[in-house]
Amino acid sequence: MSVPLVLGLVLIICLLIGVPIAFSMGIATVSALLVGGIPASFMAQQAFTAVDSFPLMAVPFFILAGALMETGGLSKRIINVAQEMMGNITGGFGIVTIIACSIFAAISGSSPATVAAIGSIMIPAMVARGYSKDFASAVAGSGGGLGIVIPPSIPMIIYGVVTGVSIGDMFLAGFVPGIFLALLMILVVYLISKRRGYVGTGQKFNFGRFARTTKNAFWALMAPVIILGGIYSGAFTPTESAVIAVVYGLIIGLFVYKELKWKDVPKILISSAMMTGTVMIILGTATAFGKLISMYQVPNQLADLILGISDNKYIVLLLIVALVLFVGTFMETLSIIIILAPLFLPVLQQLGVNPVHFGILLIVGAEIGMMTPPLGVNLFVASGITGLSIEKVAKAILPFVGILVLGLIIMLFIPWISLVIPNLFG
Repeated sequence: MSVPLVLGLVLIICLLIGVPIAFSMGIATVSALLVGGIPASFMAQQAFTAVDSFPLMAVPFFILAGALMETGGLSKRIINVAQEMMGNITGGFGIVTIIACSIFAAISGSSPATVAAIGSIMIPAMVARGYSKDFASAVAGSGGGLGIVIPPSIPMIIYGVVTGVSIGDMFLAGFVPGIFLALLMILVVYLISKRRGYVGTGQKFNFGRFARTTKNAFWALMAPVIILGGIYSGAFTPTESAVIAVVYGLIIGLFVYKELKWKDVPKILISSAMMTGTVMIILGTATAFGKLISMYQVPNQLADLILGISDNKYIVLLLIVALVLFVGTFMETLSIIIILAPLFLPVLQQLGVNPVHFGILLIVGAEIGMMTPPLGVNLFVASGITGLSIEKVAKAILPFVGILVLGLIIMLFIPWISLVIPNLFG
C-alpha cells in the first residue's frame, strides 16, 4: 500500500471515530512513516521545526492579550460605545454585537475569544431586551468570526508562516473584507429583527452622551490603534506588537480601569497556555503531515487533476472554496490552513491567483467552518454562554452562514476587495 494512500485512509478513519484532529494527523503520519520505511524521528524533526519560528511567538501573546483585555474591562467599554452609536435602530443590540466584535477582533486575533468576550456581555443584554436566546447566540457566534478576518489574526500569521507570504500584507488585506462581511451580517440582523419586532433602546442618539462614553472607553479604543498603527508605521513587527498588546492590556486592566486583579493573572496565564498548547500541537503534527504529502508529490498530482478539470482560475477557486467549506465542518481552522494552503497555492499561482487574495478566501472559508457543526467552535462558545443545545444555535445561525457564503463568492470574483489596501500601502 502506498504511503499517500495510508496517510489519507488513516486520517479519515481517525476523524470518523472521533479522534481529535491533531492526534489524527499525528497517527496518520506515523502510520505512513512505518509503511514507507522512513525513520520515526522525521515526525519529531518536522514538528520541532514548525514551532521553532519567531513569527509564531505572536500567537501565544495575542491569545494572552485578548484574555487580559476581556477580564480587564476593555470589551465592556467597547460595547458601550457601539451601543451609543446603534442602540436605537431596529435590531440595535444585535448590530451593536457585530460592531463590538469588529472592534474587539482588532485586539484579540481569535474567533472564539471574540465570541466569549463580546457574547458573554451582549447575549444576556439581547435576551433581556426580548431577543430570543437562539438568535442572540447566532449573532454573537457569527460576529465572533470576524476575529480571524480583521487583523491582527492568528490564522493570518499561520498562513504567512506556512506559505512565506508577508504577514503584514495579510493584515492589510483583512480590513476591507472584514468590514464588508460585518455589513452583510448587520443587514441580516436588521432584516430578521424587523420581521420579529426586535426594537432598539428607544433612546435617541445624543452627542454629549456619546462623547462621554467614548471618553470613558478611550484606552480600550486606543488598543487597536496602537497595535495596528505600530505594525504599519514600522515601529514594531507583528510579533512585537503582540507583546505590546499584552503589556498594554495588563497596564490598562490593572491600573487604569482597575477591573483586572493580580489574583486573576495566574488563571489567565494557565488558560492562555492551554490554548497555545493546543495550537502548537496542531501546528506540529499538521506540518509533518503536510511535509510527507509534499515528499510524495501529492500537490503536483492534485494540480494535474484540478487543471484537468479546468484551467479557469475562478472555476478552480470555486472548487477549492467548496472543499474548504466542506472540510471546515469537521476540521479546525489552523489545520485547514496548514494542510490546504501549501497544497493549493502552487496550483493557483500557476493560474495567476494572488497568494494574498487566496489567503483571505481560505481564512473566510475557515471562518464559516467555525459556525457549522460538528466542529463549529463558535457554536460551542455561544452554546456555553446561553445553555442552548448546539442544534438550536446551529439552526439559528444558518442565515448568517448563508450571507457569509455569498460574501465569500463575491470576494472570489472581485479580488479588489482583498487587495485594494495591500496594493496601495504594501
